[in-house]
Amino acid sequence: MIATMEYVDILDRSEQLGKMVLDSDVMTAYNNSQKELKEDSEAQRLIKTFKDIKENYDDVQRFGRYHPDYSQIMKQVRASKREMDMNDKVASFKIAERNLQKLLDEISEYVALSTSEEIKAPKDGAALSDSGCGCGSGGSCGCAS
Repeated sequence: MIATMEYVDILDRSEQLGKMVLDSDVMTAYNNSQKELKEDSEAQRLIKTFKDIKENYDDVQRFGRYHPDYSQIMKQVRASKREMDMNDKVASFKIAERNLQKLLDEISEYVALSTSEEIKAPKDGAALSDSGCGCGSGGSCGCAS
């Protein structure tokens, strides 16, 4: 068990680290791009359209290519996603989100490696795994986990 004062010191330092992340330029850029995304009616319309089509896609996925609407839904999903991703506000938000995730991954890796070389930390937004995939399916998805 960690001594009480050591425990308090660790908590204080982790609060300081959290505040540093919240006050960082990366977090500011993320918050600004998120705000702009939420305020952009065209981006919100594209996101809603994609989510609506995605619901149909999820239903079709249960039956795969044997579903009568499989080809049509697959084309709609791809077209809708492409249109959504091409929107400036959506693209800016995704970049800011990726940058924030990278910062958090770097912090996690630094803390983990400072503790022990044996501790694994997420990389590139992936969950913990040897391959970095982290899908948890045991490799059935085609990754190397």
